[in-house]
Formats: sequence, C-alpha cells, structure tokens
Amino acid sequence: MGVDLRRGALPSGPDTAGARPDAGPLPAGPPKIVGIAWGLLILNTLGSAGAKTVIPLPRSLIQMVTMGALAAAFALALAVNLRPRIRASAYLLLLTLLLVPSVIASANLESGFGALFRCARLALFVGTLWLLSRWWDGSLTFVRSHIRMYFAVLGSVAAGLVISPGAALPELYGGRLVGALWPLTPPQIGQYAAVIIGLTVLLVVGRRTDRASAALVIVPSLVLLALTHTRTATLGLLIGLTLAIGSLILTSAAARRFFAWAVLCVTVAAVGFGSALQAWFLRGQTQEYFTSLTGRAKVWDALLAEPRTTVQRLFGTGLGDKSFGGLPIDNSWLAVYHEQGLTGVVLVSAVIVVLGGVALLRPPSVPRACAIFLISYCAIASYTEAGLGDASPYLLHLALAASLLAAPAAPAVATPLPAPAVPRRRVPRWAHGPEVS
Repeated sequence: MGVDLRRGALPSGPDTAGARPDAGPLPAGPPKIVGIAWGLLILNTLGSAGAKTVIPLPRSLIQMVTMGALAAAFALALAVNLRPRIRASAYLLLLTLLLVPSVIASANLESGFGALFRCARLALFVGTLWLLSRWWDGSLTFVRSHIRMYFAVLGSVAAGLVISPGAALPELYGGRLVGALWPLTPPQIGQYAAVIIGLTVLLVVGRRTDRASAALVIVPSLVLLALTHTRTATLGLLIGLTLAIGSLILTSAAARRFFAWAVLCVTVAAVGFGSALQAWFLRGQTQEYFTSLTGRAKVWDALLAEPRTTVQRLFGTGLGDKSFGGLPIDNSWLAVYHEQGLTGVVLVSAVIVVLGGVALLRPPSVPRACAIFLISYCAIASYTEAGLGDASPYLLHLALAASLLAAPAAPAVATPLPAPAVPRRRVPRWAHGPEVS
C-alpha cells in the first residue's frame, strides 16, 4: 500500500533515548501469522449488511467470507500457539463472562436459532483473542496491524468511489459515502477512518513514524471521513484525541506543540468556516429531527417501554441483529440490555471502567495515549452505535487498548551452560621424568 509505519527508520523517541548501549538486542516481535490473524478478525467484523455494491454480492457469500475469516483466524492463532500460553486479562475475562447471559438468553430461542449461532461466533472470537493475548506486551505491534488493515478497507472504499461515484454516494443515504465494492455503511467508514487517523496522529506525536508515511494515511482518511458526514465518528475523534494528547502534555514537548497548533486551527476554522461546518454537521436535517437523534429516540423509548419478565430483565432475549421492531437500536447500552439484560450491562460497564482505570494508573507513554484514545472513542460512540455486547470492531478496538495497557513480559534470564569437562590426556609411565628428591 505504500504506507510505512515501521519504527526502525525513525528518530529515537523518549523511550529509546535513554536505552543502554549494552542492553543487548531487543526481543523479537510476534510472528507474522499473529498479524494475519488480527487482520482476519477485522475482516470478520466488517459485517454483511450495507449499501448496494457495484457487483451485487449475495449476503450468503459475504457471510461465508466473514465467518471463514473468523475460523481461519482461530486456526492460525491456535497453530502459532499450539501449547496454549495466554496472559491474564481482566478485559478478556469479562468478555468470557459476557457469554453466560448470552447463552442463557439465547437458549430460549426467542430470537431464533441465529442467536445460538451468534453465541458460537462470540465464543470463537473471544477464544481467538485469548490465544493472541500471549503477545500482548504493551508494544505498538498490534496498533500498526490495526492501521494497515483498516487502511486497506478504506482503500477499497476509495476505489469504489473512483469506479462508480453514483454507487458510492447514493441518494438512499443522502449522498453520504458508502462502500461500493464491499457493503459498508457511512457510520462504519467514518468509524474506521476516525480510528486510524487518531492512532496515526499519536504515532507522529510520539515520533513512532515519519510525517510522510503518516500523511499518506491521515489525508485520504480525513477526506473519506468528511464524505461520510458521520457526526459520531468526528466527535469521537476530536474528543478522544484531546484526552489522549492531554495525557502526554506534561512529558512531551511534541504533544504540547501539536495541541497548541490544533487549538489554533480549530479556532480559525470555527471563525472562518462556521456556517459550512454547521451545514455539514446538520446534514440538511431539521432541528427537531436532529434533537431526536435522527429518530433513534423513538426506538429507544419503545424498547424501554416493552414489558419484560424478570429473566428477560436479567439476561435479555438473546443475541440478535441489534434491532427492535424492525428498526436499528443504535445504542450499545440499550442493545446489550435488550439482548443480554442487566447482567450484560454490568459486565460491559465493568469493561469500560476497568480499562479506563488501568489507563489512568499507567505512566505517560504513547501506548497509554493510544489506549486512552480507543477507550474514549468507544465510550462516545456507544451512545449512537451498537456493538459492545457482540463480536464487533468496537470489541477489537478495546482489545487493542487492553494489549497496549498490558505490562511488558519479564525478559527471560539466560542460564549459562556449564563448561564441558576437558578430558585429561593420559601420559605413558615411561614418559614421566625422574623424580627429584
């Protein structure tokens, strides 16, 4: 793709400037298969529903590709970690516990046999993350894999825009950018663009990549984000970056300079392009429609007013397609309450609280800033997007945050081998000299 996010050719950052010259070679990173498995997990979470593509793709074919990607990711993770070695992770433990209310509610088949299938998918998804957790050591390895894969997805969106602008900007979505080669909705594209923009900016601020490589990622991603008119992704990007860079201000001069320039640019844009930004933000909607969150509030009110049994309140109705009455719920907390009950809401809340608490306790660093950005973005997006209770990009973003917050593994101390015994040479008796008395 022409995007080089490696660290090798970069000037040393704060974490390498004080390294001892005699510290020895750095430990090898994870095998390439680990990065491939991570990319397959991202492919699995792209979904099978979205806009009409240039070449019609049967939904069964898309589901076969996405589920095949998950099975392949699990097989690769198991192959590279054949004698399973995992790292303790509160995040993965909470996701494993989330399977309990999911299975209990889905076993009633209120949502059909598809609910059990979704439970199996979630179990395989979490199992793959457990196998990959062996390489969660607080490094930026998975961040680079995350950026590369989502940049490839955005590359397919850009290719669809070039090949068929009419299909990529359909009137059905109000002229917003969709996936013309792979069925992706505007919120999905906006989410992917916002996440890789935020992570790449933090890599630049932390001097973990050069500016030319970062510009190749940030500039086209910003264009695609603007074409999606996705307000949630834009707000999540701005607020998440503010919090992440704010965590570096006291220890990084580059972060302070970037923050100052960002405030200046935002001020100038607000003054000079205020009306254009307001028009972009409203997307031609009336004030009443905007305040009702484009109709979401009506679905939320109906969902909360639905009578439920005690079991349904505690464990939900089973994993479904995140809809109520045929309309999307578009709220992670209400979707979790509907499908996994109050138990699921408590576990998902614990995920955000635990990751946020660990991030606050870590010393300032680029990995910590990336984790803060991801946690903040997912928390903000959860208000108007569903996905925190099932296999989704949001769970992958949080898994990436958990990998960044993991403590580095203690280096193995090499035990020196004993020197081999030198055999004594036998000297014939006649060769001995005369004894001296």
